[in-house]
Amino acid sequence: MTSLRLATVHLGEPEIFHSLQGEGISLGRPSVFVRLSGCNLACLWCDTPYTWYFTGHNARHRGGETFVRRENSLTLDIAEVARRIAEFGCRHIVFTGGEPLLQQPALAALCALLGPDYHIEIESNGTVALTAAFDAHVDQLNLSPKLAHSGNAADLRVNETSLAGYARDPRAWFKFVVASPEDADEIAALANQYAIADERILLMPEGTSPAVLQQRAHWLAPLCLNRGWRFTDRLHIHLYGDTRGT
Repeated sequence: MTSLRLATVHLGEPEIFHSLQGEGISLGRPSVFVRLSGCNLACLWCDTPYTWYFTGHNARHRGGETFVRRENSLTLDIAEVARRIAEFGCRHIVFTGGEPLLQQPALAALCALLGPDYHIEIESNGTVALTAAFDAHVDQLNLSPKLAHSGNAADLRVNETSLAGYARDPRAWFKFVVASPEDADEIAALANQYAIADERILLMPEGTSPAVLQQRAHWLAPLCLNRGWRFTDRLHIHLYGDTRGT
């Protein structure tokens, strides 16, 4: 039996849902989201801490609350995951997390079970390289390399080998979470070091409320114009708030 470790919407219910893509180059596109549990980073401002910030974790999160692992994650056979995906009748899938690329063998098996008619989109922090088996199923990579304000050490948040490989991959888009105008220089340095084209860079304001997103958009939008980068909002926050399963 091959299974995935998934986040939950509530106790016993996996976070597999149909919604509009809220971020990035596919913003507004109807998609089936499959949220996996577990992450190799620990961002201070992470908006899904229930996928990794479990009781006993030694990192910090600005929310302060830790989560009980058994209440916020579950293991589900890939056949059941495939069945739930198929029920929505939507051919666009987004694997998100957490960090979904930590579970690539099971994801590759799930995609093989689903068949070739699905468009597979990945949300990843860019620190984990694609395996050959899963690479064959991936249509789009939404990579979000973390900056210093995430609170992660540089050697953890930037994997030079994997990031350099993704920079050469035409499927990859680079979405940076921005908390202040000063973050632009750090983004520019990464883009220069890894030869990431400006047209593949998207900047997204950090925030989990419409008010904060709107306030930061006031200075982030002109910053994008001046730098030649794309701007992306967080549509799901404006539509549904900071809630699970949306």
